[in-house]
Amino acid sequence: MKFLIIGILALFGWSALSTHIYVCKIKGLCNEPVTMQIDTLNQKDVIAVDTLAKPLVQEKEVIPADLVIYFAFDKSEFNSDVKTDKYFDKSNAFLNQNSQSRLNITGHADAIGTDEYNEALGYRRAQSMQHYFESKGLPANKIIIESKGEKEPADNNSTAAGRANNRRTVITIKK
Repeated sequence: MKFLIIGILALFGWSALSTHIYVCKIKGLCNEPVTMQIDTLNQKDVIAVDTLAKPLVQEKEVIPADLVIYFAFDKSEFNSDVKTDKYFDKSNAFLNQNSQSRLNITGHADAIGTDEYNEALGYRRAQSMQHYFESKGLPANKIIIESKGEKEPADNNSTAAGRANNRRTVITIKK
């Protein structure tokens, strides 16, 4: 029995010694810690936020597709919906990354009424969209509004459906 215990102890001793020799002497992984003195610490070298939660490379936002909002006959009031809220989020993210870009809002009208009246109606429609974007936090200097009135119809003004398609605002992002 003594011989068995001595053999087991010798095996453990030999295992520990051979592991130490292999890891420390052959592979060189047991180096003593090195103490370094840092003279100055720059404030920009200090990481103050959690970098694991945020990606290291900020993804480039893509320009959202144009948004078209349709209006009732002779109306310029706008009520937001999920589609416009999503467009605002996408366009706001893009505009924040691209400081030279602007949100362009163009108001349109159908051919019923005078040219002057339709021009003013298109402008009021563009203004209502401008107020919406400003109320959501987009700076006024990032928004350009204009009116085309009845000059650039999207559809034929001779049918009711065509006129309904022409009563709109088109929102685009210009670089």
